[in-house]
Amino acid sequence: MLEYKADYQGNHEELNTTGKPIVLLWFWPLALKFDLKDCSRYFNIDGCILTDDRSLYSKSKGVIFFHNEIDRKLKNMPQIPRPIFQRWIWFNMKPPTNTLRVPGLDNLFNMTLNYRTDASIPVINSLFIKPSWMKDDFTLPKKDKLVCWFVHDEAPSNGRVGDGYYKELSKYVTIHRRTIGGQMLSYENYYSAISNCKFYLSFEDTINRDYITESHGPLCMGTVPVVLGPPRPNYEQFYPSNAFIHVNDFPDAKSLADHLHFLDKNDEAYMKYFEWRKHYTAIPYLLPVIHEFIKPICLACDYISRNNEYYVIQGLNEWYFS
Repeated sequence: MLEYKADYQGNHEELNTTGKPIVLLWFWPLALKFDLKDCSRYFNIDGCILTDDRSLYSKSKGVIFFHNEIDRKLKNMPQIPRPIFQRWIWFNMKPPTNTLRVPGLDNLFNMTLNYRTDASIPVINSLFIKPSWMKDDFTLPKKDKLVCWFVHDEAPSNGRVGDGYYKELSKYVTIHRRTIGGQMLSYENYYSAISNCKFYLSFEDTINRDYITESHGPLCMGTVPVVLGPPRPNYEQFYPSNAFIHVNDFPDAKSLADHLHFLDKNDEAYMKYFEWRKHYTAIPYLLPVIHEFIKPICLACDYISRNNEYYVIQGLNEWYFS
């Protein structure tokens, strides 16, 4: 049986008096810890008591399990029965092509926390309808670069689906490529750097349904994303059709480059890519990059506090990897 070591960042008396459901974070994702009060601080979510204290397992309405930390023989999972009221939440934000398949997960979980729209708790980076009181005061940031692309150097050059397209596109248009090493950019520096570019290559490192991670930053900062990933209709589930340029809209890289050069010289045509701002707004993240897991965990906390629905997921691996 596992040893439940208490490491709760809070007051146990609070757990017995607030009436809020307890949500237990069984693993810290990639051992990256954050202040458990950040849900309230950044997302105004405080409907649950979020804890990492495993001694509270039997009292927890939800238990979040980060996929990458699950032992292939399930030895680091709870070894005592799951209370009938408890949700086991499978948490994974990586696409199937970058996820290790773990046997024995079928019939084990009854909720999923994932970027896919058909997850129990979907984590989606989308735009918000602009409230009537919000002023239409968008001003295009000053641009000193035409096309930009920031890539992480830990991935092999042949491991990103966009590398081949980048090499072909760079024959016809100058691309400011910045390699990001082990020292991650803060969101402040990331947003500042992107805002200086007219276009940003929002190329996903793998193509999977609903896996759209690179477009939100450019949209927030007044830069037009040039996307490579799922087909355009999938993007249009999240963003207006005139908010981005899809590489599939053009027969080849040269045609895309010609279009970018045309937009560079025609302000009126370029500004049409920002007409969506009349009706929507994009909110940038204010968290450090290493805390990318806070939002999903907070959404799980919010969901558990508001909903009682759940069901046993009989074929988790089939659902995710098929």
